[in-house]
Amino acid sequence: MAEKVLLPMANASGLALVQIARGTAALGAGRYADALAHLGRIFDPQDAAYHPHVRSWAVGDLAEAAAGAGTPGAACAAVAELEADAALTPSPLLHIGLRYARALLADDADAGGLFQAALDADLARWPMERARLLLAHGAWLRRQRRIAESRTPLRAAREAFDALGTGPWAERARRELRASGEASAPRTPTTWADLTPQELQIARMAAEGLSNREIAQQLYLSHRTVGAHLYRVFPKLGITSRTQLRDVLGGPAPERGGPAAAPERGGPGPERGEPADARGGSAAERGEPAAATGS
Repeated sequence: MAEKVLLPMANASGLALVQIARGTAALGAGRYADALAHLGRIFDPQDAAYHPHVRSWAVGDLAEAAAGAGTPGAACAAVAELEADAALTPSPLLHIGLRYARALLADDADAGGLFQAALDADLARWPMERARLLLAHGAWLRRQRRIAESRTPLRAAREAFDALGTGPWAERARRELRASGEASAPRTPTTWADLTPQELQIARMAAEGLSNREIAQQLYLSHRTVGAHLYRVFPKLGITSRTQLRDVLGGPAPERGGPAAAPERGGPGPERGEPADARGGSAAERGEPAAATGS
């Protein structure tokens, strides 16, 4: 249908965008050969969907499709050509895609460092790209038999995909987790519907046993902000303690309790109706004095 509309108009950019949509949908479903066929058209100068600029947005997708289809060489020429373009432009999508492609197409000896370099880049404005990178990294670690290490990025990918509402990608992360030996409960929209994406991510991490400070460090937030999010999450989920999070969100049982942040001055606290467990830990664990000194 798209070709019938766009070909008579000689709308190459429109056709290229259609191929990106088709290719990423196929990638989400794990249909790598189909994805490679769709995306390859954007990089073929003889194809009506070829576009010299739009292709730079899809170089990471092409690399993932080629690697997943077992033909990584199919993406190498395109990646090499766009590496030269990258020296001339700060285009964030091109550089994100190239870092992703380098990791996916590298030999095992180099892939670990390239994945880390890609993850170290600032992807705060690109949550989907970061989630896909985490999924690919976790899958690579699992294939290297680094099973325990693989679960951390795979969990993070699952949580991000859930928060973004990208069901097929979340299911891919769950399949990888199951392959690593960890059960992963399906998302329950009726339970999570009232949570914002950040509340959902924080709740999932708390359900896995992370303290407020640990969550804050991973998400680059204040630990007080994490506590405030949990304060709002508990009534939305109809619970009163952290231990109940794993039941409503399907996370594993927490392995440890940790310090949770004291609320901001004037913010929510136990005396203002905050569930005590949103803070978590004893006064000593939170670094608070056992008894107040005289003022």
